[in-house]
Amino acid sequence: MPKVIYVGSDGIDRTIDAMPGDSVMSAAVRNGVPGIIGECGGNNSCATCHVWVHEEFRGVVGDPGDLEADLLDLGVSEPRECSRLGCQIELTDGLDGLTVTVPPTQP
Repeated sequence: MPKVIYVGSDGIDRTIDAMPGDSVMSAAVRNGVPGIIGECGGNNSCATCHVWVHEEFRGVVGDPGDLEADLLDLGVSEPRECSRLGCQIELTDGLDGLTVTVPPTQP
């Protein structure tokens, strides 16, 4: 069972047990992680699940696809090299301990 660590802008780290196949967004929404809205339900169309992936996981998580990159460029307040949409990161046992920071504001 992969664990995801959400670092909040409030300074609180929240560790969530997720199921393989969940997305970073769905695990956050199901567990009430502040700042992850998931307005579109995980359809890669709203950018309200924007996260910053911590450096040690960037290679494993990979880069955003074209549509996701467009949403990040146009739809988030603070895009960074490590920006991803949580709905596009599928959790696996290999991502156990994945750490992401929730930006202070979502669109």
